[in-house]
Amino acid sequence: MAYNIVLVEPEIHTNTGNIGRLSLASGSNLHLVKPFGFEITDARLKRAGLDYWQHLDVHIYENIEEFYTKNTNKKMVYLTSKSQKSYTEIPFEDELFLVFGKESVGLSAAITDAHKEDLYTIPMFSEHIRSLNLANAVSIVVYEGIRRLQ
Repeated sequence: MAYNIVLVEPEIHTNTGNIGRLSLASGSNLHLVKPFGFEITDARLKRAGLDYWQHLDVHIYENIEEFYTKNTNKKMVYLTSKSQKSYTEIPFEDELFLVFGKESVGLSAAITDAHKEDLYTIPMFSEHIRSLNLANAVSIVVYEGIRRLQ
């Protein structure tokens, strides 16, 4: 069982490094869509992923169009705070693509508008926050998928 974790325009190196570590621990592939808010060679990125970074299966795309072109006919779900469907309703399956947006604004309206039936959220119970930390959100969803398929 493997998932495909997709980060669209990630901005924070430590989140991406931690998600890289999670990808390796969960047997998932990591897909990074440019532009990034950091350099992929950034020592802080690799430090967050510790010494595991070189073992990752990382795919890097110049933009979202290249990502879609290289991953046609793949089953994808999109995580956003703008959905009413809980991540617990995701139809998890092997090789599923779990798509997450950038830390500051999430997924673009162009992406969410084009995939309305495939949007899911992690419920939050406070009006004082907009979203969870990206690395935490990815962890919650990936391990729910693992739990469900074991």
